[in-house]
Amino acid sequence: QVQLVESGGGLVQAGGSLRLSCAASGRTFSSNVMGWFRQAPGKEREFVAAVTGGGSTNYADSVKGRFTISRDNAKNTVYLQMNSLKPEDTAVYYCAVRSGTFSYILSSDRRMYDYWGRGTQVTVSS
Repeated sequence: QVQLVESGGGLVQAGGSLRLSCAASGRTFSSNVMGWFRQAPGKEREFVAAVTGGGSTNYADSVKGRFTISRDNAKNTVYLQMNSLKPEDTAVYYCAVRSGTFSYILSSDRRMYDYWGRGTQVTVSS
């Protein structure tokens, strides 16, 4: 049974930093794209960043230059380093993993991800 467990969320002032982690268990995802999405109250879940097994990445325009996604395949874990945080970054952050035939291809479409964590709250105060 696959499980994704996020950690590292919390309350931070604007301009601060947080590092999120997502540990996967039940299956090895070294070749699968792993990603981060977020959902603010009253809004749809949106793409934040994704990384391939080889380390290629893509980011939402709103976080480029501030967030960095990385992974440790030996630990089956993906990270999201968030710097220069803004109040508009406040949301529940979810990690997700692609599976299936095209699991190695980057995607910003949440429908392309098959496994999801339960999320971790990030709150940025002004």
